[in-house]
Amino acid sequence: MTVTEALNRIHSFPHGGLTPGLERPRALLARLGNPQNRLSCIHIAGTNGKGSTAAMLAAVLQAAGYRVGLFTSPFIHRFHERIQINGNTISDEALAALTARVVPHAEALPQRPTEFELVTAMAFSYFAEEKCDFVVVEAGMGGELDATNVISAPLVSVITNIGLDHTEFLGDTLEKIAAAKAGIIKEGGTAVIYPAAPSVEQVFEERCALCHARLQKADFDSICPVSHDFSGQVFHAGGYENLQIPLLGAHQLKNAAMVLKTTEVLREQGVSIPENALRQGLRSVFWPGRFEVLCQKPLFLVDGGHNPQCIGALAENIRDYLGGRSLIVLTGVMKDKDYGCMYSQIAPFAREFITVTPASPRALPAEALKAYLSRFQKPATPCQSVQDGVKLALQKAGADSVVLAYGSLYMVGDIRDAVAQEISRL
Repeated sequence: MTVTEALNRIHSFPHGGLTPGLERPRALLARLGNPQNRLSCIHIAGTNGKGSTAAMLAAVLQAAGYRVGLFTSPFIHRFHERIQINGNTISDEALAALTARVVPHAEALPQRPTEFELVTAMAFSYFAEEKCDFVVVEAGMGGELDATNVISAPLVSVITNIGLDHTEFLGDTLEKIAAAKAGIIKEGGTAVIYPAAPSVEQVFEERCALCHARLQKADFDSICPVSHDFSGQVFHAGGYENLQIPLLGAHQLKNAAMVLKTTEVLREQGVSIPENALRQGLRSVFWPGRFEVLCQKPLFLVDGGHNPQCIGALAENIRDYLGGRSLIVLTGVMKDKDYGCMYSQIAPFAREFITVTPASPRALPAEALKAYLSRFQKPATPCQSVQDGVKLALQKAGADSVVLAYGSLYMVGDIRDAVAQEISRL
């Protein structure tokens, strides 16, 4: 089986439309020998920040000398990014062999699993075969009924910032969404949570009480920013001075505080994580598409934020990092998202818009997005492709303006590729 054939087989499984539940992934994993039960997992759920938190934690554990698996979604450039060990994505050969071994078991089930359920089982199988010391697992959507929740006893259950997203599946209030995420907290375990409104924290407290689990909150009060620029941030937190992360934005300091608290819990369980490893891991983490600088002249930033909290963080970053500079906004969205909230906070900073159609059947056409953006009374130009949009944005920006590309994580990879191609021609 070639890697192309493998990906075609994987993508042939349904993306949705099935009743959420753990029966299918459990049945598939049972046929594979329940590899998830041989792994030491840190399980991470949340609305925002779970990917960044997962990447930081995996980097810290790797710096401490461990073999660390990382399972995330979605990917930026290649499917392989979803399954990594020590920062290296699964190879073509390993993915093809894994697919050839796992897919027949999935097809033998009474009901075919979803693609995400299949890939989750593949990841657990791969990490077990590769004898990972630890595996950092990012939940896909929700928590309780997410395929990743087949983990019976995670070392730590980590729940990041809760916001309104996927409300049609998880509920229309923060408390309902928190209840779905709280499902990853298991009997007798430890949960690390992102400090939130009292009503949200109460959901987690009640779940911990029900499960006889210990509840730990990240210490946001200890965060003290020292400096920041486009190369990263320096800050004090959790008793440490002058920690460094290359990820930009005040919200990433809170995600780092989540990692500090999780590290503390792991140490209490006997996991050796020296201070130098903690510092090195935070300093070396790479997580693309989150207010990421793609080039400096002109300054070109890309951000995958698309829900209200992400957009709030993006607006804060614009104020903190750009200081009133002229902004060309390159944007595309999914038509099933509440894209109204995505532009009301950003439009005041924009000099003009360039609209594109992300490569997805769910994408809003660039012309339709241009029509929507007319309400902000800023010029808007639709482009036929992301490549054309990037080229036009760079031309319009000149040397002095800033390009900000945002609207959907699904177009971040195409934007990064297009910017690299355009810069190579200069």
